[in-house]
Amino acid sequence: MPAARESLLDAAFTALVRRPWSAVRMVDVAASAGVSRQTLYNEFGSKDGLARALVRREADSYLAGVERALAGSAGAGDRLTATAEWTTTAARENALVRAMLTGCWTERLPAPPLTAVPSTTTVPAQRRADGPLPTPRDFVRIVRDRAATALAGPGTAPDDTAELLRSCELVVRLALSCVAAPTTEGGMADLVRAVLPRHPV
Repeated sequence: MPAARESLLDAAFTALVRRPWSAVRMVDVAASAGVSRQTLYNEFGSKDGLARALVRREADSYLAGVERALAGSAGAGDRLTATAEWTTTAARENALVRAMLTGCWTERLPAPPLTAVPSTTTVPAQRRADGPLPTPRDFVRIVRDRAATALAGPGTAPDDTAELLRSCELVVRLALSCVAAPTTEGGMADLVRAVLPRHPV
């Protein structure tokens, strides 16, 4: 991603932390990023385009964290626990991630339509942002599938794959429930362990 675009998204995110999206001004975002307002409009087209790009970036960042949690040689239970803990941490620390995972968009946040919008931009990153944005159901499916792929051994039988998908989905849904009702310190590992014996991975 070009440096100017990333700086503008950083500036927009910082502005959103300080004030509602309705009060975020394009001129202030451009000034904070140290670029002209024209550069901002060239990259995003409009404030709605900036909102879509910001939501897309935060979605990608959350999913990159899922990949990190699933990487490594730890046991399946530990990697699923790490994924669940990342989900709850990301949602707690980032209001956009929380809104994307739960579908609960507050008045403080931009709430772009999740369906694709007509795009006339020549900027590839903006064309992607103008495409469909993930729904909570999409996140469940994406994280479930990535977890199952990361945990499946070579030659996993179809029945075992189906069971693995069910186990991973249960853990993802468990994590999302903990976004709404947080666990105590260390409680996530206990919850994941309680799920896995009945749904082995």
